Amino acid sequence: MDRRGNVPIPDPGSRRFARIAFLYSGLSRRKSALHLIWIVAASNAVVIFQWYFWGYSLAFSSTATNGYIGNLHNFGMKGVLADPSPGSPLIPELLYSFYQMEFACVTVGILMGALADRGRVLPALAFSFVWTTLVYCPLACWVWSTNGWAFKWGVLDYAGGGPVEIGSGIGGLAYSWVLGRRTERELLNFRPHNVSLVGMGTFILWLGWLGFNGGSAFGANLRAVLAIWNSMIAAAFGGIVWCFLDYRVERKVSMVGFCSGTIAGLVAATPTSGYIPLWASVITGIVVGAFSNYATKLKFMLRIDDALDLAAEHAMGGVVGLLFNGFFADANLAALDGVTSIPGGWLNGNWKQLYIQFAYVCATIAYTFVMTALLAKAFDLIPYLKLRASPEEEALGMDDTQIGEFVSDYVEVRRDYLDWTPVYHPEEGVTQTKREASDGSNTLTAAGDRHGQPDISVHQHHSVGHTPTENNGLNDVEHTSEKVSITHS
Repeated sequence: MDRRGNVPIPDPGSRRFARIAFLYSGLSRRKSALHLIWIVAASNAVVIFQWYFWGYSLAFSSTATNGYIGNLHNFGMKGVLADPSPGSPLIPELLYSFYQMEFACVTVGILMGALADRGRVLPALAFSFVWTTLVYCPLACWVWSTNGWAFKWGVLDYAGGGPVEIGSGIGGLAYSWVLGRRTERELLNFRPHNVSLVGMGTFILWLGWLGFNGGSAFGANLRAVLAIWNSMIAAAFGGIVWCFLDYRVERKVSMVGFCSGTIAGLVAATPTSGYIPLWASVITGIVVGAFSNYATKLKFMLRIDDALDLAAEHAMGGVVGLLFNGFFADANLAALDGVTSIPGGWLNGNWKQLYIQFAYVCATIAYTFVMTALLAKAFDLIPYLKLRASPEEEALGMDDTQIGEFVSDYVEVRRDYLDWTPVYHPEEGVTQTKREASDGSNTLTAAGDRHGQPDISVHQHHSVGHTPTENNGLNDVEHTSEKVSITHS
């Protein structure tokens, strides 16, 4: 803490993307669980480069005056050092740029949930770079840059209801629309493969969200404490209300339901937590818990396979929070950081704030969906950048065909030690075990393959009647290819 009472901003993003990864992994099928962890982590790396390269400049360049997007004045972080930041004079611009980079990383990480069970990872990485440039950077410029049209118009968005929550939720919905529905086989009896991971990811995410919202006050001040309190209250009420609504139908309390409502409450607190009084967060949590719960039905009405309910939780939660700023924003509470001055909402008699918030919500939703859908469709038409995996790959699972590793290794009961991983031949659309390859050719073993083969060498397929030369005193027995198959759900 320095002499003015300011402390370094907590880093919510680099840890928060890991929590998102575990949450998504738990919600998916087991055969595609590591796929989501990988794409969230890898997209984080892509966005870090994009933000350094030109992302920060496109979002926050102080010399751009068009109100839509920045310019390349700070290309490659040129000149970004100790000057007061665009967001607050309390911190230097270099620190502010790092903090805003984490917002961008989190947004793209949430959007990557749209790949669940069917999305190819390498095209998604290229998409992440372009999407951050053409969608996220303009959204951030609109409301957080001092020259953005929404900022100048007086839109109240404390920590990212528009760029982060609507951007990721509506962006994920549009990406899912272009990908198409999963096969009926994959949709039948779908259940999260590991609810413990869902719970762990949610509760650690909850903790990180306090840094996300509290840090947006840019100092150790009373406004930061207000934001943390509001986040806690909205999350608690959102989780309980969602759970009660599910109990009304199923007569059981659901862990996944409680986690979903908790996240919806935190999402709604993202744009509101630095503006509204504590009692208003009670209302926010109750309303968003119910609204987002019912919003999960939208994907059936729209016939868009939003597998992880990105639109219902993130986009709709962001909408509720932004609109509630029109009602409950308090100018006195916003001024607790000693810097911010706003006219407030209906609590301060500023009646026009509600229609300003509503217009901003509509603009953000429309821009995000149209741009994301156009970008995704354009990528899908480029050779080698098709976004969706083949039906055969989907049946095998994304972990096997895209990653080559699995979130959990299960003991497989087999008589032949060498009869392990099926090899998938995409050009033939069939699978065969290593030892059953018809041409007897060598197979390269990927690094990290622990199935009885060297990590970096080429190995030969062995015959069916292979007998070990050493048996540690046991009688030699003929190894057969009999095995107990384990069905991967």
